Amino acid sequence: MSEIITLKDNRDFRRLYNRGRSFASPLLVTYIMKNRCNEVRIGITTGKKIGKAVMRNRSRRIIREAYRELADSIRPGYDLVFVARARTPFVKSSDILRSMKKELKDAGVLK
Repeated sequence: MSEIITLKDNRDFRRLYNRGRSFASPLLVTYIMKNRCNEVRIGITTGKKIGKAVMRNRSRRIIREAYRELADSIRPGYDLVFVARARTPFVKSSDILRSMKKELKDAGVLK
């Protein structure tokens, strides 16, 4: 299991929002775009709509945990941004995992 490489710059997030392909479910929105480096970089965003800090942090934690389980089966060379939805903090990471797996499969980035 390798370390998770995260997107930190605002311009990277904006690039994915504007040019990336998006896949949505009631629990999660995923933006996907090819990158030039040969690794998977991820970003997680949780807006104020999700709730106060505790809810937003929980959302980030369960999204990160679901990603960890899928990380080895994602093809390298993609940037991913996961956006939490209003229901995200109230479900288990296994539900997020199911949703994430379906979105990544639809995008064709799973090995």
